[in-house]
Amino acid sequence: MQRILAALALAAVAVAAPAGSERTRPTTEQSDLDDFMRQVVAHRDENWKKLQQYVLDERETFELRGPTRLPIFGQRREYTWYIRDGFFVRSPVKYNGVSIGEDERRKFEADYLERQKKRDRRARGLAAEPEPEETDVNDVGGLLRQTREPQFVSSAYFLRFKFEEGKYALVGRETLDGRDVLRVEYYPREMFTPDNRRRRNGDKEESAKERARNLEMQRLMNKVALITLWIEPAAHQIVKYTFDNVGFDFLPVSWLLHVSDAKAVMKMTQPFPDVWLPDGLEISIAVMIASGQFDLRYALDYHDYRQPDVTTKVGIKDK
Repeated sequence: MQRILAALALAAVAVAAPAGSERTRPTTEQSDLDDFMRQVVAHRDENWKKLQQYVLDERETFELRGPTRLPIFGQRREYTWYIRDGFFVRSPVKYNGVSIGEDERRKFEADYLERQKKRDRRARGLAAEPEPEETDVNDVGGLLRQTREPQFVSSAYFLRFKFEEGKYALVGRETLDGRDVLRVEYYPREMFTPDNRRRRNGDKEESAKERARNLEMQRLMNKVALITLWIEPAAHQIVKYTFDNVGFDFLPVSWLLHVSDAKAVMKMTQPFPDVWLPDGLEISIAVMIASGQFDLRYALDYHDYRQPDVTTKVGIKDK
């Protein structure tokens, strides 16, 4: 670990370069930083399945504010996550402060569980669905057996950035929530990648002109994106990241609708020993039109991680 930290400290000078600039041939320090980040990216999806049983609560909020900064629209939903039939199930508890009825909650859970089972089987290349099993809908003591990450993990890592050699710069060492972490800046080249799927309307291939336009848009989106990562080096664990788009002047009709700011912040927490799980995600976007600026905010808050017991009942826990 001392060798890695020493190499990364030297890499800060070697790799610091403007966003979007081309890198020269990697130095030894850059190679060490790339090796370190390769491990970080490979490690980020492992924690959610370290424990076979746990429960958590989620709060989802959305709000839109107008030029006067007064709320125009907003909503708040609350959920509990528990394991049923070996899969994490998102169980609705409240909507804008109103408790969800038992029948509606059970239907939502059943539909959600069915979608997750199909998704998991597709990921494993299995076509046929097994016969449904009778289960206790309030049983939170099931053992985890799903292979794809649950939604609360994929939502936190909604930026599915991949490892890109030579696109990282070590800024330095910092303290975050009492932990010594490394701050790394990532200048992506392939975060926004081409979508080569066929169009749904008519199943037609993307024309050469459309493809060229989309490729240019994706290149510009990558050029103005900056991701900052705070990493716990011993565990190779991302404990926080921020996503910033630093300019949108290239977007179409920017004279009519201008995105002046877009930012996302994600943090991880350690609710159990050596287990890192999502703590929260917040996305904010500021849009300027003729009548003034409108601000959109979307947030997910994950809290009260706990291990289930035989008395736990979903949907009736006091909030």
